[in-house]
Amino acid sequence: MKRTASFLVVGLMLCLQTALAQMQNSDSLYRLPLKSVLTEIESRFKVKIKYGDNQVKDRWVNYALWRFRPGLEETLSNVLAPLDMKVNREKEGVYKLKEYEYYRWQVEEGQNTLDHLASLYQNRSDWEKRKALIRPGLYEAQRLSTLPAKPQSKPIITPKRYMDGYTVENIAIEILPGLYVNGSLYKPSKIKGKIPVVLSPDGHWAQQRYRADCQIRCAMIARMGAMAISYDLFAWGESLLQFNSKDHRKSLAHTIQTLGGIRILDYVMSLKETDPGRVGISGGSGGGSHTVLMAAMDDRIKLSVPVVSLSSSFYGGCPCESGMPIHLCAGGTNNVEIAAMAAPNPQLVVSDGKDWTVTVPEHDLPFLKKIYGYYGGADQVHNVHLPNEGHDFGPSKRKALYDFLIQEFKLNGTAVKDKTGQYEESKCTIEKETALYVFGDKGEHLPANAIKGFEQLEQVFNASISK
Repeated sequence: MKRTASFLVVGLMLCLQTALAQMQNSDSLYRLPLKSVLTEIESRFKVKIKYGDNQVKDRWVNYALWRFRPGLEETLSNVLAPLDMKVNREKEGVYKLKEYEYYRWQVEEGQNTLDHLASLYQNRSDWEKRKALIRPGLYEAQRLSTLPAKPQSKPIITPKRYMDGYTVENIAIEILPGLYVNGSLYKPSKIKGKIPVVLSPDGHWAQQRYRADCQIRCAMIARMGAMAISYDLFAWGESLLQFNSKDHRKSLAHTIQTLGGIRILDYVMSLKETDPGRVGISGGSGGGSHTVLMAAMDDRIKLSVPVVSLSSSFYGGCPCESGMPIHLCAGGTNNVEIAAMAAPNPQLVVSDGKDWTVTVPEHDLPFLKKIYGYYGGADQVHNVHLPNEGHDFGPSKRKALYDFLIQEFKLNGTAVKDKTGQYEESKCTIEKETALYVFGDKGEHLPANAIKGFEQLEQVFNASISK
């Protein structure tokens, strides 16, 4: 029996070798399954590559073993790049297989690109010419060169709720026929004369704009004497009454969010209490990308604070940030160059040590200061870097925002500080999620003309820009 088993094993090995030899020739393109190639890489280079079965299923590598080189990194690149895949290094000897991320570059690659961009201009005149190329490109890339006609409907506003030193009312603005962007408007309890307003776009965090840190931030701004308006991402929050969550991952989300920001800005600028010289915007993560873009596109914005978002090597990991080709404008740009378009208006960049903003102080900030220097205002762009913190809009980030708004918009800091001079957020009311809805607890007040579904949105948008 043992001898028979040995013959079977040897026979099987010979069959496998024969099959492999038949596959490994130019007629078959030296083709091998991706899983087999990864196993060979692990064996040769003594590493571990983590992946799921669905990532390697039905994927093949042409000229597979011909792509191997003496070094691991070059071999991985040769094998994976044709498949639009890559690996992320998790720790020494351990890698994780990933789809190619067009929006995430190596730090050195991003910084070299920023250096190249910097070489295109040497003075204010050069920069203004560059800016004049980028700005119309941003509109064109988002199919907004001609803005859709503004619906004539009035905003839908819920009854005002009275808190300690501020009020809250929810608002829905129709930005295309049947398409609504929803948010909450926070105002000081007592308004005298003209006051600032701060747009507060949401980021990609759980509980959307209903979460505590978003409510606290807007309430504190209102208690200091300014208005703050928080608003939903597309197909996010209350927008899910009209769309599926997967619609947020479609490229048109980028355009719709920009259009929403423009229409919200139109609305707050129409309020008699708004001071047009003190209009700001601040969002975190995806809301930070939106902050940078809006400040570059719209001169009505006089101050910007992108939080845990800005980087020369990260273009925004969601289609709502990089789904439309804004970064291909004027021969290629990036978020740091776009952020520089806010100059000479005051700008604060908040970064941390545990996400892609980690290198802001060493490379991206000097670039911004160079551009601001063309206007004699290098001291108008600032960075608060929190090396031990991560990707959130926590107390330290909020403090940086409060300090900046008090300084630049001359807000009343004493109204929100305790006797020791520390910010006191405990007087801000954290409302339940449904209290921030415009259309009722179950969407029962959604207007009859509301768009239902992404396909209808595409039809409405295409018709609106063809007129």
